[in-house]
Amino acid sequence: MKMLEYCQRILSKVSFDRHLFAKELAKSIKRLELSDVQRLRLWCHEQFGQRYEDIINASFSARLAV
Repeated sequence: MKMLEYCQRILSKVSFDRHLFAKELAKSIKRLELSDVQRLRLWCHEQFGQRYEDIINASFSARLAV
């Protein structure tokens, strides 16, 4: 769970920039186990869904399809 919290903290800090957010989200998804990826997905939609819905959906659909 600590890695999930770390990823959330990083994403919060880079959320001002679309490119950085997308890059850090991709790295976070690769680092986490599948159960934590699902938790991160829900958190991302709650926190950033209005602003970055396209990035969130694309990033997670690529990971969950594998």
